[in-house]
Amino acid sequence: MALSFRATLAAQPSNSSIISEVLQDPLHARDNPSGYVSLGLAENSLMHDRLRQHVQQEFALPENACTYGDGFTGSRRLKTAISRLLNQYLNPVTPLESDHILVTNGCSSALEQLAWALANPGEGFLLGRPYYTRLNMDPSLRAGAKVVPVDFGDSNPFGNIDAYEQAISKAEASGQKIAGLLLCNPHNPLGRCYPKGTLIGLLRLCQRHRIHLVSDEIYALSVWSEETEGNPASAPFESCLSLATNDIIDPSLVHVVWGMSKDFGANGFRVGAIVSPHNPTLRASLLQGAIYSSISSVSDHIACNLLEDKAWVDAYLLENRRRLAEHYRIVTHWAAEHGIEFEGGVNAGFFLWLNFGDAYRARHRPDAATNVEAEITRAFLEVKVFVAPGSPFGAEQPGWFRLVFSVAKPALEEGLSRILWALDQQSEARFRTSTASLVPDLVFIAMA
Repeated sequence: MALSFRATLAAQPSNSSIISEVLQDPLHARDNPSGYVSLGLAENSLMHDRLRQHVQQEFALPENACTYGDGFTGSRRLKTAISRLLNQYLNPVTPLESDHILVTNGCSSALEQLAWALANPGEGFLLGRPYYTRLNMDPSLRAGAKVVPVDFGDSNPFGNIDAYEQAISKAEASGQKIAGLLLCNPHNPLGRCYPKGTLIGLLRLCQRHRIHLVSDEIYALSVWSEETEGNPASAPFESCLSLATNDIIDPSLVHVVWGMSKDFGANGFRVGAIVSPHNPTLRASLLQGAIYSSISSVSDHIACNLLEDKAWVDAYLLENRRRLAEHYRIVTHWAAEHGIEFEGGVNAGFFLWLNFGDAYRARHRPDAATNVEAEITRAFLEVKVFVAPGSPFGAEQPGWFRLVFSVAKPALEEGLSRILWALDQQSEARFRTSTASLVPDLVFIAMA
């Protein structure tokens, strides 16, 4: 039976098949020592010990968690808890209230809902390169909006407002209407925060063109240092909610997305939120379709238990930032030691943008591969380590990869060792021998 055009397109092979294989065959020291080391999925397992302990101790599931609860946009209890948290940490100019927030089952659902509400099918959202790969898909796959990539070339993507202006002019000249601008701040995959001046410049641009600005701030509480080793000029995090919009932009054009997946290492909870304090019409428009992105009442209850425990949250976030900074140092020292170029200025998130293409060529021939990304990815998968290649992120130069370092230290060190073997084209036999010798040191990977 024929499928719709949408379904036929979505059924085409993609990196999702690789990710599925990695997820179904994870490294485990005792049960699966030859499994994959995943350094490609943006998951933070560094605090799972504390997270699981709190959830188990405070679970006490109430009866209404077996129902629809307060409705399909999250309970008032959860919206109140999220507003209190974001008021404390994001310093919004307008204090957030529960009515300003719609809870969704993750930030991808939030972004899809916003694309549906802010753009007609075929209208575009500007998105600077490189970008988080789902930002290229969430507005388009079902909502029908188009993503219009913004190129920066050799210029600084954190300060080049003109590139967005040029992208708008080019789009309009081709008949492409622009409905909004998507921003990921802190940035994924570059791990940096946008300077305040750049944010204000982008707000002014959106006002000039009467387009919406959607700021994905899912890593807002994972900014682990304002000054990193070798990168003293890293910008501190500024939420778009914290910027006074007087004489800058109509505040109804500004929307923020936040969730618990990254800052709390809780991807599986599926808790996201649309924060739009100044656009009640938008919020009302999303109520009718909210059932399609409704959060589980069980996750709602668990999230409330966590977020209402202020002392626990403060301690959790502080320790999470410390652990992220420690693992960042491990990866950057390793990269520097082995002559692997990486993007500097990192002070947020849990990934590093690395140039494995040049590292591979330096170990072989300058023309070692016609498609260096595909060759390196294949070499990594042969030694069962997964690192996300740059092309799905819109990388402007081939050979760049995003490496996630927020995994248990033994797994991280094993993954880095496998990467070096792959770059040096070590034999499969040596890989197996070396992996077997390291098994005793990996006992607690699954508990991290």
